[in-house]
Amino acid sequence: MVSVKEKIAYGLGDTASNIIFQTVMMFLMLYYTDVVGLSPAVVGTMFLAVRIFDAVTDPVMGNLADKTHTRWGHFRPYLLWLALPFAIISILAFTTPDLKGNDKIIYAFTTYTLLMVAYTAINIPYCALGGVLTSDAKERVTIQSYRFVFGMLGGVIVAGCTMPMVEYFGQGDAAKGYQYTMTAMSVLGLLLFLLCFFGTKERIQQPKDQNIPFIKSIKALVKNDQWRTLCLAAFFLLTGQVLRLTLAVYYVKYYLGRDDLITLFMTLGVAASMLGCALAQPLAKRFCKIKAYISLQLIAAAICGFSYFISKDSLVMAFTAFILWKFFLDMATPLLWAKMADTIDYGHQKTGIRITGLVYSGVIFFIKMGVAVGGAIAGWLLSLYSYQADVTQTIDTQNGILLSFTVLPAFGSLFVAFVMRKYTLSNTQVESIQASLKTSTS
Repeated sequence: MVSVKEKIAYGLGDTASNIIFQTVMMFLMLYYTDVVGLSPAVVGTMFLAVRIFDAVTDPVMGNLADKTHTRWGHFRPYLLWLALPFAIISILAFTTPDLKGNDKIIYAFTTYTLLMVAYTAINIPYCALGGVLTSDAKERVTIQSYRFVFGMLGGVIVAGCTMPMVEYFGQGDAAKGYQYTMTAMSVLGLLLFLLCFFGTKERIQQPKDQNIPFIKSIKALVKNDQWRTLCLAAFFLLTGQVLRLTLAVYYVKYYLGRDDLITLFMTLGVAASMLGCALAQPLAKRFCKIKAYISLQLIAAAICGFSYFISKDSLVMAFTAFILWKFFLDMATPLLWAKMADTIDYGHQKTGIRITGLVYSGVIFFIKMGVAVGGAIAGWLLSLYSYQADVTQTIDTQNGILLSFTVLPAFGSLFVAFVMRKYTLSNTQVESIQASLKTSTS
């Protein structure tokens, strides 16, 4: 059994990660368009281009982590080594130098690329760490529940503190406000990564005689059909989720016409996510986690679709719909990440090769591609709707924001539910696989 103290320590690592991840999802588009002055189309294209670069860095990082051998384990050392560089790069990404024209785009592209590389380098080992804390399938759900409750705490910090801190530090200078705000958040993230490093222990080791060439490891990964299913589901999930979250600020500011409620809207949503993640474990105990996951996606899709019919004057209903969407959608999140650890055991049995880092890096790549595509679509749609920063939007632009915030993200959850019908690793099957692996290695 993994102690509660260790589960909390592991969860604090996701608090640190989410300080950046949630900031990117909630505010980076707004920062680039309304503070830096870049066009939404340029920002959307930049988001997508950088993620294509991740096609190389993600599997390389996963393979590197698998082959890392230290007295601290395979994955924990990266939390220690990269916490400070990640913090510094995060600050640079939200720094606005006095540049003009294309120089602004070059600086944004360079710092955003570095931010995503740093995020990859520290987050893939962190995620893989969750797969080696225990081999118990039910305990894995518990660990991921702790992780995402604390991860959403990072989201609460971002949603509840970003705009007030920008105003406090900036005193009318938004560029200065964002820089100082990200400095404070990065220092906090640095400390939390260190607490995660010192508070966790790797218990599942790679086979000692395993020294597999990179290409052979990739081939073994591709043979894992259950892993492929999770990758596709993760892509559709994040595409819809990021499209909705990116446009949430625009929805409140320009459709509801209440920019004073942005912080409350986002904070309540993330608080609902925390509650949803906390309830994932009791849900998994009572119901089949595969059927539960599919059902939660269908509920989330229905809420998105219903939101289209909420008038801009119905603030309570608009808030309620967003809160319920975050609650049900993120109740499914720990279930998804627990499944990733299960596919490692499945792949080990099927191919004879255990590639923890590569499995996580592969799924994370598709997650980040979903983030990129969702963000890119948001930027392109804003451009299509003739969005102009900090002005009263036309009726057509407002209706476009509404459609993109409600109906389009619903398709993401519907596609996820459809794809997950092919996932078959129930708790019973995972326990059988683990028993088989123990027999073969004893």
